[in-house]
Amino acid sequence: MTLDRRTLLGVGALAASAPALPRQGAVAPPDPGETIHLWPAGAPGGEGVTVTPIVPERSTDPAFHDRYAQYTTDPILTVFRPARPDGSALLLIPGGGYRYAVLDKEGHDVARVFAATGSTCFVLRYRLPADGWAAGPNAPLQDAQRALRLIRAKAADYGIDPARIASLGASAGGHLAGLLAARRDATYAAVDAADAASFRPDLNILLYPVVTLADPFAHVGSRTHLLGPSATPEQITAWSLDRMDWTGVAPTVLIHALDDAAVPPENSLQLLTTLRTAGVHSEAHLFQEGGHGFGIRLIAGKPAAVWPDLVRAFGRRSGWLNG
Repeated sequence: MTLDRRTLLGVGALAASAPALPRQGAVAPPDPGETIHLWPAGAPGGEGVTVTPIVPERSTDPAFHDRYAQYTTDPILTVFRPARPDGSALLLIPGGGYRYAVLDKEGHDVARVFAATGSTCFVLRYRLPADGWAAGPNAPLQDAQRALRLIRAKAADYGIDPARIASLGASAGGHLAGLLAARRDATYAAVDAADAASFRPDLNILLYPVVTLADPFAHVGSRTHLLGPSATPEQITAWSLDRMDWTGVAPTVLIHALDDAAVPPENSLQLLTTLRTAGVHSEAHLFQEGGHGFGIRLIAGKPAAVWPDLVRAFGRRSGWLNG
């Protein structure tokens, strides 16, 4: 028997909501119109920043967008409201090697899938470490912490349970989501009442994450754009997720493909060992194929396409989702 795409995705509703494959004459889905600016008075530490933001389009097919944001100076959240919200929220942190942040493949496309199943989704467009921000490598984490706090502070406005806010990070965005989960220190001075809220997620979803910055399994581009070309051994240790104290961190699920040549699966395996040692409620799913950066669209019809189903199942068992 030949399995169709709907069967391979596992859940009919999820398959129906997944971004369509490119086809002749198709039109890319419109962007949602709602955005939240993270820093009303401007992002902190920008006195030495001179970059000009760009958002290039890489797709040549009208069926889908494939954009990335580079040199961001005004970080934002793009909101995807579900037709029938279930009270859960998801902060999405796309990857891009800390050189840029992809907006569609690991942001908007994934948000549409989770919004279709009831989660209110927020895609983060964050600042980058090498653009002159005073906080340096902490600049993206400032944005992630501020974003989570704003979502929690605005929970009533979006019909969200403030105790059911997850983060999902992909690739270098997975490293940033890991920092958001494991780091306990606030990286900026409070700017308003929203900063009284906790920045710790209630569930962590790490999609082919950059974990170690040490050779031989490091993604060298992410390390270079985060810490510069001459990172010291002490810096590499301090910024490697598997070397951090994860005690007390919320439930965490890891998704990775074994044929990932950019960020080897050892990244997730090493973090899984750290999570187990710290007693974190955790789960890992390793797929034989998928490569790196697969998001949603690039694995349609393949076994790895079930990863959103697996995440939601883990979320139910971990209290992020009800029912």
